[in-house]
Formats: sequence, structure tokens, C-alpha cells
Amino acid sequence: MATILFDGVAYGMLLFVLACGLAVTLGLMNFVNLAHGAFAMAGGYTTILLMDRAGVPFLACLPVAFVVAAVLGVVLERTLYRHMYRRSHLDQVLFSIGLVFMAVSGMTWAMGASQQTIKLPGWLMGRFEVLGVNVGIYRAFIIVLCGALAVGLQFGLTHTRFGSRLRAAVDDARVARGLGIPVGTVFAITFAVGSGLAGLGGALGAEILGLDPNFPLKFLIYFLIVVAVGGTSGIAGPFVASLLLGVADVAGKYYVPALGAFIIYLVMIAVLVLRPHGLFARPR
Repeated sequence: MATILFDGVAYGMLLFVLACGLAVTLGLMNFVNLAHGAFAMAGGYTTILLMDRAGVPFLACLPVAFVVAAVLGVVLERTLYRHMYRRSHLDQVLFSIGLVFMAVSGMTWAMGASQQTIKLPGWLMGRFEVLGVNVGIYRAFIIVLCGALAVGLQFGLTHTRFGSRLRAAVDDARVARGLGIPVGTVFAITFAVGSGLAGLGGALGAEILGLDPNFPLKFLIYFLIVVAVGGTSGIAGPFVASLLLGVADVAGKYYVPALGAFIIYLVMIAVLVLRPHGLFARPR
């Protein structure tokens, strides 16, 4: 049971890094970006290419995956997304889902439709036992790294000048501009960081989740569940939701394999019945 709980927490941490960028853009920027998984796919394929074709060490690939996805995000934000901020949510959904299908088709053409594999360094492979818990080294690495990222994000949004500027720009962009806040730059940086985190999550998850051109479509529902269950008022909600869903998914597949991933939908329905606005969201 303890081993299942540990693996579920590691899976939940990975879901958080993959989905927190969507929580930020949807909750703080009020923009529905269903193409978020495409940035995760970009980070994953960047890692695959660097390791397989250039021989770059795995740890060195992680910051590169973040930067590549962040740059891609800021380029698309400056050229395409910025024109959709004031459009309806339906327009944003149709626009971003169109980008998803373009990304899937483009990656299929460039890399083929087959599943990609990643070879971890030897020191990240294997398991060891701690107090009766069978701990996977790579999953422990994910927990430590993603936990540090969660703390850093929460601090950045609530205790820094940039976080204050972002909240002000979201609340009233016109007044924020009048106060001298560069709203466009704030949104671009926020979008870049969210996209970069997705790319980092794609790089970290390539070994656990697998990677193929359909990645943005396969895991889109998971990203949306994390945001729906956790709420969009900050980072704490999606973080707790990711842990809850990760543990539920792993435990459900282990104890009730016939139901498969259906357990995660039951958890989502139960939480939303009790907390329609999410775990930590304030009712509007």
C-alpha cells in the first residue's frame, strides 16, 4: 500500500508540472489554452532528440526542454495568442484545439507515429527500500524536483512584485496600464513560463507516460481534470488535485484493474459535486 501511495504521489507531481501552466493561463490570465499539451510534447521530443542524436546527458536536457517550450510559447503568444485574449472562450477553444491537431500532424510527419522511448542514466534507474516502502529512484527524483517547483511557483505568485503585477493585469488591464504595468510583457512572460513548465513536464514524463504525436490529445483530459478539481485561483488547488488524482489513478489501476482510468473520473465527479468551484476556489 505504501509503495502504491509513493508511486501515486510521484505520478501526481508529474501531472502538476504538466498542468500547472494551464492552471495559470486559465485561472490567472482567463485564457482557455487547450494546446497546452503541445508544449509538453515539444519538451519531450527535444529531450529525445538531444539524448539519442547528440548524446546530451539527461539532466542537461531538462533546462533545454524548458527553454525550447518557453521560447515556442512566447513566440506563439506574441504572434497568435495575444489576438485571442478578448475573444470568447468558445473562440479560444476552437483556436487552441486547431493548434493541437496541427501539432499532432506536424510531429507525425517529422518524427513518425511510433512510440518514443528514453533511456535514463544508470543512477536514476532501479529501486531501493526505505521503512518497508519500495522506492523508485526516478520517481523520488520527480517528487523532489516537482515539489521544489511547486514551492517556487507559489512563492513567485504570492510574494513577488511580478506576481502582484500579474494579478493586477488580470483584474483590470486598463487600470494596470495606467499604473505603468507593462501588461503585454507580463502576459508574455507568464505564458512563456507556463509553456516552459509543460515542456519540462514532457521531458520528465517521457519515461513514465510515453511519448508519441498524440500526446497532447491523450493527456488533455488529465490537464483539464487537474484544473477543474483544483480550481483556478492559484497554485495550491491544482497541486493538491494532482496528488489526489495521481494516487487515485495508480491505486485504482492496481486494485481495480478492470475499471482502469475510470477511477480518476469518479474522483473528479465526487469532488465537483461537493466543491463545484474546485478544492480551493472561492465561489463567484
